[in-house]
Amino acid sequence: MRDLIKMVVVLFVICTTSGVVLSYVNETTQEPREYSYIKFVQEPSMKAVLSDYDNDPIKERIKLAVGEDEEGNPVEMVVFPAKKDGKTEAIAYSAAAKGYNDLIEVMIGVNPDGTLTGISIMTHTETPGLGARIVEPEFTDQFAGLDLDTANLAAEGGKVDTLSGATFSTVGVVTAVRAALEQFPQIEKETF
Repeated sequence: MRDLIKMVVVLFVICTTSGVVLSYVNETTQEPREYSYIKFVQEPSMKAVLSDYDNDPIKERIKLAVGEDEEGNPVEMVVFPAKKDGKTEAIAYSAAAKGYNDLIEVMIGVNPDGTLTGISIMTHTETPGLGARIVEPEFTDQFAGLDLDTANLAAEGGKVDTLSGATFSTVGVVTAVRAALEQFPQIEKETF
């Protein structure tokens, strides 16, 4: 019996110490992880959808509260403003939607009038050779100049052609883009 109590106490001490160490490591590495995500995932996509600016959109990024999740916690969105001579000319921000395998994260650039400057696929896990073609310029370039009314599949009255053999992936991108554009009026008030 004494050995059993000793083992339980040792196990409790090991688990408590591990939990405290993991919590500390998570807290101290949160900022570097966020910076790495912005630098290596969001920045290349942001540069692909924004052009002709003289500021640093990464340093001047804005965090906006755009609603609440299912549990009532605030949801924040990071917006990258592209400025020319101190005036915001366009903004970039991201949205995600379910593709064939998992979420597809899309960065969109938006002009003050609500039209897209372009889109860039940040992350995806779509099938190579089929759904992964969503990153090709032949697909992404067709979004430039579209707005909420026209950024839909051609079969549904929009101007986006479906990728052959990748319907779920195409629908995922269109859904993410439309979700982002639906948030534009709220974001517009605080950025332009």
